[in-house]
Amino acid sequence: MVTSTEKRKIKVKEDIVAEIEIPEKITIKFENNILAISGPKGNIKKNFEKMPVTLTIDSNKTIIKPFGKRKKDLAITNTIKSVIRNMITGVLNGYTYKLHIVFSHFPISVKISDKQISIENFIGERAPRVANIVGDCKVSVEGEDLIIKGPSLEDVSQTAANVEIGTKIRDKDARVFLDGLYVYSKEKGI
Repeated sequence: MVTSTEKRKIKVKEDIVAEIEIPEKITIKFENNILAISGPKGNIKKNFEKMPVTLTIDSNKTIIKPFGKRKKDLAITNTIKSVIRNMITGVLNGYTYKLHIVFSHFPISVKISDKQISIENFIGERAPRVANIVGDCKVSVEGEDLIIKGPSLEDVSQTAANVEIGTKIRDKDARVFLDGLYVYSKEKGI
């Protein structure tokens, strides 16, 4: 027969701890709940103020320890671990998203100015559609492709999403009107 104290001992789980190795080319700082990572391709800062974890940095490791021991805390720990890995990959290699410009009748022209991408003559519209560039992304037009590059995966992917959403066709049959800019390639490396 199992006593109630033994049942409590069985329910108590081990502490959840995740470690990430830090490559030599990268410098990492954690001050005031802001993680700053810098490397050959750029700098990235991320605020971890609202995350229920403790981040500590040793000589070549980042240690993530959640406040609790539940399944939810393990999920939060793994999410933060993947965010930090993406940041490390970004400052080492960078990220590139390629979007293809598709049109059937009205030729689309794409222009980049400051922090905005202007899509002109989209399905014959007179007013240009505008998408915002997020963060330190570098955007260029090469032939029929729009190329977005940068060290932060979040910024690059959000800029690509802004362009796709900006060219969404409403009130028409999507099977017939295929015009727009669509992501066709997601790559590591700038």
